[in-house]
Amino acid sequence: MEKYRVGMAEESSKEITHSDLSLYAAVSGDFNPIHFDPVYAKSTRFKEPIAHGMISACLVSGLMGMKFPGPGTIYLSQTLKFLSPVRVGDLITARAEIIEILEKGRLRLKTTCRKRDGTLVLDGEAVVIRPKA
Repeated sequence: MEKYRVGMAEESSKEITHSDLSLYAAVSGDFNPIHFDPVYAKSTRFKEPIAHGMISACLVSGLMGMKFPGPGTIYLSQTLKFLSPVRVGDLITARAEIIEILEKGRLRLKTTCRKRDGTLVLDGEAVVIRPKA
């Protein structure tokens, strides 16, 4: 019996914190004032600081590497569309769903992140090599 099948999915949630923004900035070098400076952010269309979009993408990566498909998963590609801003305090739920089983142990997954109220903040697709059974 195949361990993986189309339609299988898993989710993981995390509340975004100031510390998340600081840690991401330290690793990435992205200290854009839209993420940290309330005065600057007030002059933007968002009116207040927003989280780096890639923090949501990191939640997808963590879900796939640690939970589903799980440890040993190897990322091959990821498309991303950032659809709505994420702010400190937002609870974000990352979801990965198998949409196709490919050759050579590869899976194509629909990847999304949503806010607590259901707002879609990230939409994309990933191709991964699934872990060895």
